[in-house]
Amino acid sequence: MAGDELVDLDLIPTELIVPRLRKVAIGSLVVGILVAVISSFFLPTAVAVVLGVVVGLPAAASAWVGIRRRTWLDGNIVHARGGLRTRALSVPDLVSAELQVRTARIDQISLRLYDGNVKLTLALALYTNGGGRELPILSLRKLADALWTSELVPAAAIASLLVDQLKAEARDAGLGERPLYRAAELVKAAGRTPLATLTDREVAELGN
Repeated sequence: MAGDELVDLDLIPTELIVPRLRKVAIGSLVVGILVAVISSFFLPTAVAVVLGVVVGLPAAASAWVGIRRRTWLDGNIVHARGGLRTRALSVPDLVSAELQVRTARIDQISLRLYDGNVKLTLALALYTNGGGRELPILSLRKLADALWTSELVPAAAIASLLVDQLKAEARDAGLGERPLYRAAELVKAAGRTPLATLTDREVAELGN
């Protein structure tokens, strides 16, 4: 994406997953073609073609959607591109903003936003035993700046939490000092698994 105002909000960099997804798409199409060719020796051609499509197309289509999927921030607008369309959410017009924690073998902390028209979920961090992946400092800062433009109180609380998170990342603080990691620990300690939405009070208390 070109332009100084566009900030990537994908937790997993696209350059890491696109090559693998491209291989999956090509491999699935090849398998589908092989199935159709082999089946044509035993079945009517039309049936063989349908069988090849059924075998190869779903995985190839899923990989194609993954290749296209992008999430980015342009000013105060969050854009999410899927397989066929791109949705745009206006952060200043938010009517709800929630921090959600999903706990499993890998814990995920996400930001759920709704502006009255579009609902989006942004993954902020993934944690596993002793490590994880978090949104880069620039992405956190720009997202926090955008949230400050909303008059919604929960959005402001989450913006403040993200500022604390990026400060922790900037000084390379341990996981226990990072608010997003503490969010997952809070949920697990309270037994609110595997999915929980933090209250405004909990979000405020997670800040440094």
